[in-house]
Amino acid sequence: MTREVITNTLHRAGFRKEHLELISMGGISLCISLWIRAKTVDQDERGNAERRALFVGLWPPMFWLIGDSLGRLQRRRRWR
Repeated sequence: MTREVITNTLHRAGFRKEHLELISMGGISLCISLWIRAKTVDQDERGNAERRALFVGLWPPMFWLIGDSLGRLQRRRRWR
């Protein structure tokens, strides 16, 4: 039920599967850049910077799966 509400709301707002896939790829790029930056800070701040990179690294799969749900919604609406 909740998944349908989210995907319908995003679809009405104009989001499509491709948009969420691009956001997911951007999240991967951001995670990698934060991880590389974590290697350049001093030892005291490194743990926090690595945790930030890991936290951002959790976003891409979520956005990709939401995009997949939007794609299924788009296909269902085309068949009607």
